[in-house]
Amino acid sequence: MKKSLLALAALTAFAGAASAQSSVTLFGIVDQSVNSIKNGSQSQKLLSSDMLNSNRFGVRGIEDLGGGLRAGFWLESGLAPDVGTAGGANGQAGVTAFWNRRATVSLIGGFGEVRLGRDYVVTFNNRASYDPFGFNGIAHMGLVESTLGSTAITQVRDNNMVGYTLPAMGGVFGGVQVAAGEGNQGGKYMGGRLGYAGGPVSVGGSYGKTYKTGTMTNDYKQVNIGASFNAGFMTIMGLYDKVDYGAANQKHFLIGALVPFGASTLKFSYNKASGSADAYGAKLFGIGYQYDLSKRTALYATYGNLNNDGNSATGASFVVTGLAGVTMAKGATSSGYNAGIRHSF
Repeated sequence: MKKSLLALAALTAFAGAASAQSSVTLFGIVDQSVNSIKNGSQSQKLLSSDMLNSNRFGVRGIEDLGGGLRAGFWLESGLAPDVGTAGGANGQAGVTAFWNRRATVSLIGGFGEVRLGRDYVVTFNNRASYDPFGFNGIAHMGLVESTLGSTAITQVRDNNMVGYTLPAMGGVFGGVQVAAGEGNQGGKYMGGRLGYAGGPVSVGGSYGKTYKTGTMTNDYKQVNIGASFNAGFMTIMGLYDKVDYGAANQKHFLIGALVPFGASTLKFSYNKASGSADAYGAKLFGIGYQYDLSKRTALYATYGNLNNDGNSATGASFVVTGLAGVTMAKGATSSGYNAGIRHSF
């Protein structure tokens, strides 16, 4: 009897230890704001999403396999809380997916991480890291960027990717990615990123190439380098980005800052884009304020002003996603402001 009880106790302890080595987490962000937008002579007021952080719902997990080896998964869906929908486009023409933001499985160890599935591309990660607005809202850097007429789907994410991320190495970070494309136009991709983050300094560079497929007439190439310096009272950021598609190109410069004080943060950025034709030129100024009610909940307000150069209509899609019926005239000015709340869980 004693042996049976001891065996049962040992089995229970083992099962408890095993379960403690695995975890599954539900997480997400709900972000809503009231927006007022003016495009030239046209204007619109609306409730919208993703102005501070992108809305999402996800589940992720990690399992300790022993010997320093872990397995993990990450499934993440986009949300539109203003209308109650989830999921969205995954880059392929006419295709939507529930886990449209990320769907990956990983093997992690002292060698780094090998990750397979749909994920951010390294060229996007590097740009977003040095944007004070985190690539969200009515003042983020992506609003002056052009695809140059390319049908590449790799500006933010890509499907069917195999990626490798370096392990922690004294501040050095980086990784490489490849995506076969699998017959999907604009999805065959390769890219790499390398950088250093230590103390107050961070610097990173990336390069990506989307191979000519389908009706694409050339490869779509992107290279960028960014840096930031935390002076304590302020973090200064800068970025240079260049995209090429055949004879067309666009260059983009950003300078910005984050100024924290107490529970508040002020955000500033100035973006200037120019290119092989005045159709790719634009300037964008943004200022934002964020007040953290807690670690999970924040109030915010943002103002953005975009001026298109000459023949440019870059701001046609800048304002708010889903801004139906409001188009942008070439060479016109677009401006907007909003106020909202973001809650993460």
